[in-house]
Amino acid sequence: MSDTVTGTGGIGRASAFLASGTIVSRILGFVKVIVLAAIIGQFGAAADTFAIANQLPNTIYVIVAGGILTAVLVPQIVRASLHADGGTAYINKLLTLALVVLCATTLAATLLAPIITGFIGLNLPQNEKDLAVAFAYWCLPQMFFYGLYTLLGEVLNARKSFGPFTWVPVLNNLVAIAGLVVFATLFRPDPFGDRSAAEITSAMVAVLGGSATLGVITQAVVLFYFWHRIGLRYRPDFHFRGVGLGAAGKMASWTFGMLLLTTFAGIVETQVVTLAHGKASVAVLATAWLIFMLPHSVITVSVATAYFTRMSEHAARGNWTLVKTDASSAIRGTSLVIVLAAAVIAVCAYPFAAVFVAPFDQVQSIGNVIIAFILGLVPFCVLFVVQRTFYALGDTRTPFFFTLFQVVLLVCAVVACAWLPTDWIAVGIAGSITVTGTLQAILAALLLRRRMHGIDGRRILRSLVKYLVAVIIPLAAGLTLMVILGGGVENGFAVSSRLSAMVSMALIGMVMAASYFGLLLLMRSDELTAFLTPLRERLRR
Repeated sequence: MSDTVTGTGGIGRASAFLASGTIVSRILGFVKVIVLAAIIGQFGAAADTFAIANQLPNTIYVIVAGGILTAVLVPQIVRASLHADGGTAYINKLLTLALVVLCATTLAATLLAPIITGFIGLNLPQNEKDLAVAFAYWCLPQMFFYGLYTLLGEVLNARKSFGPFTWVPVLNNLVAIAGLVVFATLFRPDPFGDRSAAEITSAMVAVLGGSATLGVITQAVVLFYFWHRIGLRYRPDFHFRGVGLGAAGKMASWTFGMLLLTTFAGIVETQVVTLAHGKASVAVLATAWLIFMLPHSVITVSVATAYFTRMSEHAARGNWTLVKTDASSAIRGTSLVIVLAAAVIAVCAYPFAAVFVAPFDQVQSIGNVIIAFILGLVPFCVLFVVQRTFYALGDTRTPFFFTLFQVVLLVCAVVACAWLPTDWIAVGIAGSITVTGTLQAILAALLLRRRMHGIDGRRILRSLVKYLVAVIIPLAAGLTLMVILGGGVENGFAVSSRLSAMVSMALIGMVMAASYFGLLLLMRSDELTAFLTPLRERLRR
C-alpha cells in the first residue's frame, strides 16, 4: 500500500489510490449510519445523546488531523528527511512528545466527561444529559487512538506511503458495523426513535459506545504494521532538546489555537441545535455533514494529500513557483468534480435522506439540512487546499486568523438561529456554516495571494466560471428528472423506499454527469482534457 509521487503522473496515481480507499471506507461509513439509523433512529433521545458523545472525539480528530498534526508533521518530517539518519530520530522524538500530549488530553477529557458533556448538552432534559455522559465515558478514549492513527498515518504520508492512511478506516467501519449487528441481535431496534432515555440500559450503552471505540482502536494499531513494512521502527525518545522541535512547537501553538476556536464553535452549534428537541437535532446535523463530506473526502482530500507532500518538498527547497503551480493545479483539479458533486447532492437531497429514514417529514428535515450544507461545498474544498498551502509554507499563524474570522461570524449567526422555529434551527445552522465558510475561503485566498505575490488567480477563476456555466443545464435536467420521479412528494418513487431512492440517485447522477462532462468537452476544458488524456492512452493500450 504505497505510491511514490513523482510528477503529474505520480500525483494522479497517488490521488487515485487514496480516493479508492476513501470510497470503500465512505461506503462502509454510510452502511454504518444506515444500520445505526435502523437501530436507534435519527430523531429521539438515543440518536442525539450518542451523537453528542461520539461527536467530541470525532470533531477533535478532524481538527487535529486537518490542523495540528498535518500542519506540523508533514513539513517537519520532509525537512528532517534531509538529515543523515533520514529523519528517524526526529520522528521518534516528535511522536513521543505528541503521544504524551494526546494521552494527557484524553485522560483529562474522560475524567471531566460529566462537565464537558453536560455543558455541550446544556439544553437537554436531565435524564438525556445523564445518558450522554454514560456514552461519553465509552467514546472519549477515541481521542487518543484517533490521534495515534493520524500521527502514524501522516508519517507514512510524509514518506510517500499513501495507501494505509486511507484504507485502514475500512477496518474501523467493519468493527463498528459488527457491533451494531450485535446490538440489533441483543436488543429491540428502534428506527423511529421512540425509546426514551430511561429505557436505554447500561448494556446498550456499552455495546453501542464500546464497539464504536473498538473500531477506532483497530484503525490506529494496524498502522504499526505498515510502519514496519517501510522500515520504520518506533522507539520512545524523551530527549526533546536540541533537535529543532521548537519550530514544530511554535507551529503547533497556532493550530492548537485553531482547535480551541473550532471546538468552541462546535459546542455553540450543539447547544443551539438541541433546542430543537424531538425535531432535526444533533444526529440529523451529523448525518447531513457526513453526506457533505463524502465528495470532499473522496476527491479533495485524496488530491490535496498527494500534492501537500510535494508542496512541502518544494517549500523546503525554496521553490515558490512550483508551490504556486501545485496549489493552482490542486484547486482546479478538485473543483472540476466538486462542482458536479455539489449539484448532484443538492438535487438528490431528499432521496439521500430517504436512505436513512422512512417518514416523509423526517426525509424533508434531513434533506433541507443537506441542501443548506452542500451549497458551501466548493468554497470548503478550495479553503482546504489553500490552508494546506499555508501549512506547506510552514505558516500556521495566518490560518489561525482566518479561522478566527470565520468562528466569530459563525457563533453570532448560530446564536441567532436559536430564535428560528424548531423545524428550521438545524437548517439555519447549516446555512450559517455555508455562508461563513465561503467568506473564510475568500479571505484565505486573498491572504495566500498576498503572501505568494499571486496564486494563478485568473486561471483558477476562469476554470471555476467554466465549471459553473457547464453545470447549469445538468442541474435543470436533474431537477426535472427528480420531479418526474416524485422526489419532492410523499410516497413518490424517489423517496418511497431505500432501494427506489438509490435507483433514483444513480439515474439522476448519471444523467447529470454525462451532460456536465459533455459540455466541458465542448467548452474545451484544459482540466478535463488533462484528466482524460492518460485514461485514453491506457484504454488504447
